[in-house]
Amino acid sequence: MVTLKDIARECKVSFSTVSKALKGSPEIGPETTEFVKKKAREMGYHPNLAARTLRTNRTYDIGVIFEEKTGVGLQHEYFASVISGIQSVAFKKGYDMTFIGGNSLQNYDYYSHARARSYDGVAILSCDFSSSGIIDLITSEIPTVTLDYSFDDNHSSVLSDSAAGIEELCEYVISNGHSKIAMIHGEKTWVTEQRVESFKKTCQKHGLSIPTDYFAEVLYHDTKGSYEATKKLLALSEPPTCIFYPDDYAALGGIQELRDMNLNPGEDISIVGYDGISLTSMMRPPLTTYEQNGKLIGQTMANSLFKQIENSAQFRAKKEFINGKMISGGTVTKIK
Repeated sequence: MVTLKDIARECKVSFSTVSKALKGSPEIGPETTEFVKKKAREMGYHPNLAARTLRTNRTYDIGVIFEEKTGVGLQHEYFASVISGIQSVAFKKGYDMTFIGGNSLQNYDYYSHARARSYDGVAILSCDFSSSGIIDLITSEIPTVTLDYSFDDNHSSVLSDSAAGIEELCEYVISNGHSKIAMIHGEKTWVTEQRVESFKKTCQKHGLSIPTDYFAEVLYHDTKGSYEATKKLLALSEPPTCIFYPDDYAALGGIQELRDMNLNPGEDISIVGYDGISLTSMMRPPLTTYEQNGKLIGQTMANSLFKQIENSAQFRAKKEFINGKMISGGTVTKIK
């Protein structure tokens, strides 16, 4: 096993210099620190976790709560990118990650679980934020950060600006002459409420009245639900000329129904997704969508969580919004 003395010998510096460099101490210059860390990696050095735990009173393990209803797990590209962002920061700082949950665990006692596993903190990505299990964890002494849900100013959250994303997509669709615009949205969550409200406000700003039968609710990431919702919208006496989908993956179900009806997206009817996953960018034409920066969102969550863990006395909770960008694609046709 490689020791600090071995690294010091290879780097031709003192044991103390190596120790401080690996801890990121400001006493050691950046060039020396990087040199020591690089040499440690090359030599296959791994810190003694047990000793570090005793010294810092931390386990160097964070929990990640990821509940979702469709059972796709990490096949969900957006959440996978968020998790990748968290992981990149965690591993760089020497922390492990442990997943908690899977499919919905109603009122699961997350606080007791986190205490029993001695997590240093918990990142909460997707769950029922109104459940007692989540609320007990959030209001406990354990550091937490939430994704796309803000409890109050005393708890940290990182949010994708969904309202801004939907507004930008709406403006683009309306600028192309569409007035009959339908919205298939996800199940009732804070994010869904933000998106639907933004959709309605933007349409209202342009004097568009959207009938209630132009709205449909399905689960996020549910191709079958979007398939059926699309079928109902197309069967209306005045079908929409453009359909918004809750996410890009769900849009694939709608596209299948359009194909079954011999309708080509971007020619016979317009469609819009959300997330910006790689799969729909390879369609012909590519899907018009709003790309969320999942990796940056994950990194921001991780940095917030580690600030709480490592400097709790000076930490101040805040909401952090991460903007994405619209991808015009080719599935919104201009109404002449």
